[in-house]
Amino acid sequence: MQRFVDSSLAVVKEGFLMQWINGGSNLVNAHRENCLWNGKALSCKILLGGQSVKTITYESLNNIARLINGVSALLLAILPGKANILEGIQGWELRPTFRGPRLPRWMGKYELVSPLSTGLSMSFLWILILLQLPITHLEKKIMMAHIRHHLYLKVLASPGASRSPSNSVSHWPSPARSLKRAYTLKDHPVHLTTDRRRGVIEDLHLAIEIFIEAIFDAVHKAAHCLLSPSEAVRLMFRWLSSHSSDTDLSAGDLDVSAPTATLGEGDPTVTERKTTFSNTLNTDARTCQDVITEFGYPYEAIRVVTADGYVLLLERIPRRDSRKAVYLQHGILDSSMGWVSNGVVGSPAFAAYDQGYDVFLGNFRGLVSREHVDKKISSREYWRYSINEHGTEDIPAMIEKIHEIKTSELKGSKPDPKEEAEDDDDQPYKLWAVSHSLGGAAILMYVITRRIEEKSHRLSRMILLSPAGFHDDSNLVFTVAEYIFLLFAPILAPFIPGFYIPTRFFRMLLNKLARDFRNYPAVGGLVQTLMSYGVGGDSSNWVGVIGLPHYNMNDMPGVSFHVALHLAQMKHSKKFIMYDYGSPSANMKMYGSPQPFDLGEHYGLINIPVDLVAGRRDNVIRPSMVKRHFSLMQESGVADVSYNEFGYAHLDFTFSHHEELLAFIMSRLLLEKSSSSTNHQTGEQAVGTSNKKPETDD
Repeated sequence: MQRFVDSSLAVVKEGFLMQWINGGSNLVNAHRENCLWNGKALSCKILLGGQSVKTITYESLNNIARLINGVSALLLAILPGKANILEGIQGWELRPTFRGPRLPRWMGKYELVSPLSTGLSMSFLWILILLQLPITHLEKKIMMAHIRHHLYLKVLASPGASRSPSNSVSHWPSPARSLKRAYTLKDHPVHLTTDRRRGVIEDLHLAIEIFIEAIFDAVHKAAHCLLSPSEAVRLMFRWLSSHSSDTDLSAGDLDVSAPTATLGEGDPTVTERKTTFSNTLNTDARTCQDVITEFGYPYEAIRVVTADGYVLLLERIPRRDSRKAVYLQHGILDSSMGWVSNGVVGSPAFAAYDQGYDVFLGNFRGLVSREHVDKKISSREYWRYSINEHGTEDIPAMIEKIHEIKTSELKGSKPDPKEEAEDDDDQPYKLWAVSHSLGGAAILMYVITRRIEEKSHRLSRMILLSPAGFHDDSNLVFTVAEYIFLLFAPILAPFIPGFYIPTRFFRMLLNKLARDFRNYPAVGGLVQTLMSYGVGGDSSNWVGVIGLPHYNMNDMPGVSFHVALHLAQMKHSKKFIMYDYGSPSANMKMYGSPQPFDLGEHYGLINIPVDLVAGRRDNVIRPSMVKRHFSLMQESGVADVSYNEFGYAHLDFTFSHHEELLAFIMSRLLLEKSSSSTNHQTGEQAVGTSNKKPETDD
């Protein structure tokens, strides 16, 4: 009996002991679960706090941008002459629309769908968190907003899916829409790629979001370390061990290059390109080469050194066996990008190549990069040139390089029987020149000076689009600029060698602001109107041109102070003169006379056909100034000269797609020498037969 009692007491003691042990372990587990629960609750609260702060800052920045856009719209409404300036520029319409809030651009791939849609895992996750966490009423409202957002938004399943619920049955685009998309991709490649870059507002959005995310991530890690010390010690040990193993890495190794598969320029096989992670500024810095090769055209870059040491870039879309070549020369503050910026069917360079021409794209001196044989040349020395150097140094160097290349390539080839009689041994090819604005004045200077020097200019025809040279018929803005340059040139020249944006940061800022001008139409319209006022009311798409990639953070074309002063001298003298060096002795040394050389008086030396084109809406170089060239050429006895007008502004000749202008240029390039002499037109007959009906300016 005693043994039974003792065994019973032992069982009871053991039971109490096991219960006490289990109770202690349960208490420890409960404490651990409580800590984990508190950690999860704190993590969710921190997550909600971060999302709330990001939402508030995002909406605040959007409201500020909308306010700026609204104020710009009010200012634009009271500015005079805006209808003519903004006419024809796509995207600047300010018609009021009554609609709900517009989603940001990065949400452009989303559409409204049924609440019973698929892909609700994120929404269910938020619901589970909402049901389990002890949160406040405000936090619950914020989370419900996130739930509604994930319920009613989804990514489009295919590129052809409709964006409206009523048309969501068909997943294939209509034929009209397909043609429109194909036309857009073909004709506006530069703007399409430019649209993928971020503007200043989007960069602020991204920077603020990254900053807030970093702050709340640091707070979350600190709270996690306080609630779980053992986990913190383990993470600290792991970080120290990894840090000690990476001490041999230098700071320069952070710019890691990743191989990416791309198509080669001339070979369809896949090649490898190095892409660095350091280029996170998201700016459009493409070159003319990038634009040309994107469409599968061949490309060649030729380095040309002038007699005074400037290094020029002569770009080429080569047809090495062709005996027809065209030389395209840009104008002021421009580059070869202007001749290829309108896509395959709208750019003169591509059109000429498709017609069998060997295409050469010239670039004047005057880049911010200051390419020169003297690597240590100062800014003041580099920018010390006028239009004289464009016409007597740049163009001769590039045309002689073209002659050298073509003569070498065609040396052993047999000419076409139709062209054999017209070719000679010295020049087995024909070269046409198409120039715009300042390029037109430079090419005229080149031809006349080469004729005076009794050297061959190697050109068969000149097509001059709104050429510079005469500028006395202009508005008050240019007149004020004229007197400022003439009166203060000795004072300003030592301090302002050229007009350009000197730093990479401000060039990047301009590149990004051009994107914001497209995102906010009223701001873009206001800037467009003000810029148009600054150039005499010309209605060219100035804001759109700023957004092109030749104005990028790496490089951009500039204008020498002496080029601007040279234009002011032409305007003041009412003549097409060469640069006035400021004293009779200096002019005597350069020209053999105390006065600058007058090119207009020597138009009789021009011995090739000339086609002059003016724009009725051009307020930079008005049609009356282009007619001055035409009249002087007629009076001087130029054998074949024509004058034509189109309803364009100054930049429309290169940066806008106009089929009639392109057809005119190609008709002149394809014009045979015999037909051009028999179909010679002069005076008003040329204007009437070559022009479309004149338009009425506002």
